[in-house]
Amino acid sequence: MVVSSVNTLGATAPARAGTRQTADELPWIEDGSKVAPKDARVMSRLFLDRLRELEEGTQEYQYARNTLIEMNLSLVAFAARRFRNRGSGDMEDVIQVGTIGLIKAIDRFDLTREVEFTSFAIPYIVGEIKRFFRDTTWAVHVPRRLQELRVDLAKSKETLATELGRTPTVKELATHLELTEDEVVEGLIAANGYVAGSIDTPGGDDETDGAPKYTDTLGDADPALELFEDLHTLAPLLQRLDERERTIIEMRFGQELTQAEIGRELNLSQMHISRLLNRTLKKLRIGLLHT
Repeated sequence: MVVSSVNTLGATAPARAGTRQTADELPWIEDGSKVAPKDARVMSRLFLDRLRELEEGTQEYQYARNTLIEMNLSLVAFAARRFRNRGSGDMEDVIQVGTIGLIKAIDRFDLTREVEFTSFAIPYIVGEIKRFFRDTTWAVHVPRRLQELRVDLAKSKETLATELGRTPTVKELATHLELTEDEVVEGLIAANGYVAGSIDTPGGDDETDGAPKYTDTLGDADPALELFEDLHTLAPLLQRLDERERTIIEMRFGQELTQAEIGRELNLSQMHISRLLNRTLKKLRIGLLHT
């Protein structure tokens, strides 16, 4: 630990470049990150106490605050290790996010609470890291309520599985969490959005190269779907036709008769049937355009 005047706070300590210090200034610490954790706990209380007396924005304030951050980076590293097996996110990003939590703890710590700074800071650091994973690792957008429910479900499933010796049912999870079964099901479904699998992933337990993939099970566009939609739209329009118009349409497109055959059936000329058919089809096309 590179510290000057640690035990003689009344003496003048060497100043960092550009920093003026007076007789009652804090001891000079060249590199706070090299302070041993045990010493950092003692020094942090001293620096926190002084930080509250300094004017924000001054060089002395920045020195105290920055040194506090440096001395307690080991807390961030300790908390970040809990998340090293998450499988997503660069650990450097996790450290940076955890440092934000540390800074918030420094800015909000109150010595009058008579609690160790480490005990106060760890929840801030861990909370910031959890928020980072919650907001950045979901493959699809899921409401915050369901993101938090996923965590509760995971913990409850592990607890109940240990007690029951098997995977808990939805009803058992609902009882344990004091939720409805519908809420549990909603949370379980939402949990599927946490990780997106590739469509080239094997669809079963067999992960060999020859195993069928999810992409093999995807269907093609159904060419009859557009026809179904058209017919569904046509139904009410056909109901508005008079009886003779519906009969001609049914004979032409249902029975697939020619215009001449329809004319013989209805005792009308082929030319008359052609005019009636064209008029009826035009009426239907206009109806479709305005539907």
